[in-house]
Amino acid sequence: MTDTPDSPKLQSDAGQSEPKVSTRDPEAPADGLQPSPAPEPPLPPEAVEPEPKKKSALRELAILAVIAVVLYYVMLTFVARPYLIPSESMEPTLHGCTGCVGDRIMVDKLSYRFGAPHPGDVIVFKGPPSWNVGYKSIRSPNAVLRVVQNALSFIGFVPPDENDLVKRVIAVGGQTVQCRADTGLTVSGKPLKEPYLDPATMMADPSVYPCLGSEFGPVTVPQGRLWVMGDNRTHSADSRAHCTSVPADALRGVLCTGDPMSATVPVPNVIGKARFIVWPPSRWGGVGSVNPQQNQ
Repeated sequence: MTDTPDSPKLQSDAGQSEPKVSTRDPEAPADGLQPSPAPEPPLPPEAVEPEPKKKSALRELAILAVIAVVLYYVMLTFVARPYLIPSESMEPTLHGCTGCVGDRIMVDKLSYRFGAPHPGDVIVFKGPPSWNVGYKSIRSPNAVLRVVQNALSFIGFVPPDENDLVKRVIAVGGQTVQCRADTGLTVSGKPLKEPYLDPATMMADPSVYPCLGSEFGPVTVPQGRLWVMGDNRTHSADSRAHCTSVPADALRGVLCTGDPMSATVPVPNVIGKARFIVWPPSRWGGVGSVNPQQNQ
């Protein structure tokens, strides 16, 4: 017997709806809520360092470096500066002899801002024009290297390109310097006592050769200027070497009787006072300021 449309079986099938497809995760809880995703593991500390912090540290280092350079420049310009002794003219007080390690001295640039040089002071000064004849630049002929040297000189790592000299003050403005074989070196008519002179270094005895060279003067030092001499008196191109002489006096062996300006140093040319020997370590110590005019 065949089924007909009115068959109960067909009617039963027709009454059933299509099965629905569920989109819910089969492993989801029964209440229908979706689970939260699992948290990611934390990164190591070096991987999470913020980039702005690195930039801030570099910026601070750069600022500190600039401040250090500025302070160093201020110190060199206004307070103190090291200088190398290049010659033997101040032996034995300062070493600069051929074959030895030249002394490096610390020059006090502050004292003379509040006072003037005194007799006996060991000073560093810029050579006046008449003292610069024959001076050769210490800069490289190469334009690029010269720019680098000038830049390094600005911050004190390279010496300035100028004829800087070191001598001892013997007389100041208004005083008269003279040397004769029978009186020795005098200032304003009074003999000097110079314990810093060493006969062995000079290869001459002041008691036998009082002028340690030619007789000279009298020279009256102009106001605002200085008469300077080296402690190694027989090996020093000092005020005596730059003076002018009246021809008649020069013929009889007496020098420095002409215009006193060329032989003396302007006080504004003084860079500072030698205070300490800072190199080599074997010679660490102060630089004595002995006034030769005392105890006269």
